[in-house]
Amino acid sequence: MDRAERQASAARVKQVANALEEEIVLGWLQPRERLIEEDIASRFKVKRHVVREAIAELERMGLVERVQNKGAAVRMLSPTEVRQIYSVREALETLAAQQIPLPPRPETISALTEIQGQHAAAVERGDSRAAFRANMAFHNALFGACGNPHLVEIIQSLAQKVHGARSYTVANPVHLARARDDHWAMIEALKASDREKLVQLCRDHLNPSRDTYIASLEQRFGKIG
Repeated sequence: MDRAERQASAARVKQVANALEEEIVLGWLQPRERLIEEDIASRFKVKRHVVREAIAELERMGLVERVQNKGAAVRMLSPTEVRQIYSVREALETLAAQQIPLPPRPETISALTEIQGQHAAAVERGDSRAAFRANMAFHNALFGACGNPHLVEIIQSLAQKVHGARSYTVANPVHLARARDDHWAMIEALKASDREKLVQLCRDHLNPSRDTYIASLEQRFGKIG
């Protein structure tokens, strides 16, 4: 395989992995649902090895797990795991908010405002896929403003691990509207150099997806660890 072929294959793997990631976040692929290579290859019109590599990437992200004698399936995080991950996320995301220079650089506000405009437009038209991508871009830009790329990398990794936990809120109009309003409030807190308000907004922003996932999981499967 020459360089061009390797690049084309890598691009297809990324395309399939991104699409499956979105389907997990949006709840189109449910926890414990099997990922059948043949079906996915047919749906995306790619070869099986591309699907295997895409699933392996999702496994590295913590979204997929291998089930003995069943193959790959969407990982179901337990309530305990979700609480633990969100506890660490809260600590790290509020730490990043505390390190953002105030007053913020004009380009920081400009970038966040542009991204949030895209997020708000996606929420308005009910495009949950576009809202998900814009939401990730907003938080990457927000926490990226702290100037610590190592902190940002860990935040992004932990956010990916609980993508499945967001499946109960990410397409819900009420939760989407709340996220939109939270984002605008974060921008206003930055403009006002109100660090206390910004940190509190970042902390509170995490709660709905965590609490809704745990409640839905326990309603579906009963009390689990």
